Amino acid sequence: MALLDIRGLTVDFATAGGQLRAVDSVDLEIDPGEVLAIVGESGSGKSVSMLAVMGLLPPSATITAERIEFAGTDLMRISPGQRRAIIGKEITMIFQEPMASLNPCFTVGFQLGEVLSTHLGLDRAAARARMLELLDAVGIPDPASRLASFPHQLSGGMCQRVMIAIAIACKPRLLIADEPTTALDVTIQAQILDLLLDLQRETDMALVLITHDMGVVAENADRVVVMYAGRKVEEAPVDALFDQPGHPYT
Repeated sequence: MALLDIRGLTVDFATAGGQLRAVDSVDLEIDPGEVLAIVGESGSGKSVSMLAVMGLLPPSATITAERIEFAGTDLMRISPGQRRAIIGKEITMIFQEPMASLNPCFTVGFQLGEVLSTHLGLDRAAARARMLELLDAVGIPDPASRLASFPHQLSGGMCQRVMIAIAIACKPRLLIADEPTTALDVTIQAQILDLLLDLQRETDMALVLITHDMGVVAENADRVVVMYAGRKVEEAPVDALFDQPGHPYT
């Protein structure tokens, strides 16, 4: 049984010029422990599709779907409170711009602790122990002092490591990584990708990797979905896609 099963996902945005269709009748599924790569040029709808799953699109967006089912629960048919209990705990997301994703007004410890107290109900001592464990797991040196740091005091690579720590804090079953290395230099890109994939293998979580980098796809994905102009134009196991692409865009 698929961990995430999406059928007929359509996203429209209200604009001054009328309705704009960003995602058009997309079907997707991902199994537990699988690495699914979603590829396509900017504006193809790959990020919008996953933001729709997360419930993070602005009010101007209209989302329709036959179902968006996660572990047997249809996210389209549950209350906002029930959805909040799943998003951020069972399903998490890492965003493209780490410096813009963290709140500049709060320390790393506050932002990481907020996730642990909200979803796991940990007390201060237990939360601190878990935070130190997480920062160590994502390769941040001297984690105790970093808990008191603000985002502007960290490099882009360190901020992305903090974002990964927040994303894996509650041991999610599905992690969505939206071009997590685009804003980083090449050396740090490789480190962050290795970290993400090591964590995925250790915890057996499902990973959706949104990327432009076909080299990353070839090395790490189990299956690939190709999107173009808001539609899914091809889906195949990674080896088959590279050996014999079936669509001209691919």
